[in-house]
Amino acid sequence: MVLDLMLIGLAIALDPLPIMAFVLVVTSARGVWKGLVFILAWLACLVTVIALVLLVTGGQPPAPRSPPGVAALAVKLAIGVGLLAYGLRRRRMMRRARADAAGGGGARTSSAGAGGRGTTLRGLDAADEPSSATTSVMDSPTLWGSAALAVLLQPWGLVAAGAVTVLDANTSHPATFVALFGFCLLASAGLLSAELYIVLAPEVAQVRLHRLRAWLMGHKEQAIVVGSLVLGLWLTAKNIYLLTG
Repeated sequence: MVLDLMLIGLAIALDPLPIMAFVLVVTSARGVWKGLVFILAWLACLVTVIALVLLVTGGQPPAPRSPPGVAALAVKLAIGVGLLAYGLRRRRMMRRARADAAGGGGARTSSAGAGGRGTTLRGLDAADEPSSATTSVMDSPTLWGSAALAVLLQPWGLVAAGAVTVLDANTSHPATFVALFGFCLLASAGLLSAELYIVLAPEVAQVRLHRLRAWLMGHKEQAIVVGSLVLGLWLTAKNIYLLTG
């Protein structure tokens, strides 16, 4: 359980979309307070999910070959397969967008000039385009808007993988609480680092965090693909082994 939780927590921490939004929040006016609200709402989601799982299980993991135990493994397997499929789909979209930009630029450039934005740039980002309400909140975040962003941008697929993993938690062992605390801390590490940076060195942090956001915008697809494929492959392989072993 511990290794799975740490891998999932790391995948959550490295998700570029929440970090990009958090940089906008923490570098805005009253950014320290808004960043703190964002982090508290982020942690509240994680803690609530963990608490609900422990409430359902009573803090005792299901027996290995019992129906609940097999069902938990099947759900984790399904999440792993889903992450693999999602990563492969994003990888195909990324390659298609690059091929279109490299080989079909002539006609599409002219259509982009007439219609605004070319179709070659649309396919890759369509799944990540925020709604108008989310865009408005990000442009001028308030304290409540910062909390809402933390909830909306939580990578819920990865959180679901963490929730199913917590089914194996045994609260009779103190080490379990250490592992759960470590999961929450690791999943929030990037946000906490940015918040501390803006508090300790606000002027330098403003510049460097905006540079980080610009870099993430150029590499977010690669990060999403690698994270999805690595974690999906781990969950798929491990749970196939446990179900068939």
